[in-house]
Amino acid sequence: MQQLLAAAQEMQNQLMSAQEELADSTVEGTAGGGLVKAVVSGQGELLDITIEPEAIDPSDPAETAQTVADLVLAAIRDASQGAAELQQEAMGPLAGGFGGEGGLPGMPGRPGMPGAGGAGPGTLPGSALPGDE
Repeated sequence: MQQLLAAAQEMQNQLMSAQEELADSTVEGTAGGGLVKAVVSGQGELLDITIEPEAIDPSDPAETAQTVADLVLAAIRDASQGAAELQQEAMGPLAGGFGGEGGLPGMPGRPGMPGAGGAGPGTLPGSALPGDE
């Protein structure tokens, strides 16, 4: 019983360490050849958006607005995918102890712990981004 408790405590320490590492990490996503950049934390929180002036065509504001919106969305998706991969790298080995194959018992298709392992925008029920169908 002591060994089991010690192993559970060690796993909890590793999990907390991995979560701290994710909180301190950032991932950059780009779109339009770098015209738009999005930065998200390793936990999937959007931290920054940069839009280069070249992305804006003052002669066609309506078209530019739609193009910039599409580029922003694409950059966020790119960064979120990178964050999901980072989460899987950090949390996947730990989640393996909860049922193997990186999932929790009774939760097929949900890697890792809640809030980790791919729980970025568009991966939780009801959180699909516009255009995700």
